Amino acid sequence: LPGPPFTHQQMPHKMVYYGQTSCEQDTERYLDVVKYVFSCYKKEVPLIINTMGWVKGEGLLLLIDLIRLLSPSHVIQMDVYDWKAMAPLTPEHVHLSAGLHTKGRQQPKCKQLDTGAAESWKCSEGEDSSAPQYKLLYIHPEFPRAGVAGEARVHSGILRDMSIVGYLGHLQYPDIGAVLPLHSLVPYQVPFSAVALRVIHTDVAPTNIMYAVNASWVGLCCIPDEIQCQTDGPVLLTQTPVCDCLGFGIVRGVDMEKKLYHILTPVPPENLRLVNCLLLGNIAIPNCVLVGQQGIEGEIPYVTSDYNYSI
Repeated sequence: LPGPPFTHQQMPHKMVYYGQTSCEQDTERYLDVVKYVFSCYKKEVPLIINTMGWVKGEGLLLLIDLIRLLSPSHVIQMDVYDWKAMAPLTPEHVHLSAGLHTKGRQQPKCKQLDTGAAESWKCSEGEDSSAPQYKLLYIHPEFPRAGVAGEARVHSGILRDMSIVGYLGHLQYPDIGAVLPLHSLVPYQVPFSAVALRVIHTDVAPTNIMYAVNASWVGLCCIPDEIQCQTDGPVLLTQTPVCDCLGFGIVRGVDMEKKLYHILTPVPPENLRLVNCLLLGNIAIPNCVLVGQQGIEGEIPYVTSDYNYSI
């Protein structure tokens, strides 16, 4: 609320690295992540849940799942100007509607009583007729183009890149005036055997895993299991864990001879000691970070420049 997210970044109390900008490909894991993060909420302070802007099709069903799972006290629904996007999400509507992964309550079987002019309904015994208890605040904007999707995807990508660049800004030394390029910063050396690897968003053959990890943005995570290393190669997870994420980093190099990852991260050493898992998702390092490095002679590492523009 005070401004764009990149201007006031803070370390969250609980964080999971989902690894994608949209949850369309794996909504079940998305709900598992939400439940995992929400489980640490102690109800000592008010909690504002900022939902996604995906409110069509399965996105709306997923929103109904979230309302049902999180039991909020208030729901604020913003309509779109001059277009009926969806029905008001009243407690009754959420109570009866099926979500993407949760079922709605069936309309209770009722007996109509002949009471003359007024219709009265009496529900059968044993039927659960209790709807969620929350207050719906329905906002209908009066100005044109309010809520119109168009530039939102572009703007969110720009803000995401700025958040990543802002996060990487913590790598800079506060007592040096000039901004140092990333290749002049000293990375941490992490043995292959110390951390497990997992690519979240796609299947990568074990023989190609290092090509995928090199020069990538990774979540620095902590899984409860102890890392068991049978060989001198990388430790690969077969499933994506839902676990604490302590921060982020860039794998700026892989030393295959010494079996080391070279990682740049602003996460403090006391937290890095807890990291035993690197999660690689579908979040790219902003182009400006790669092409804007000062002091590089010749071709820029990790950036393709020799290709046919007509293709």
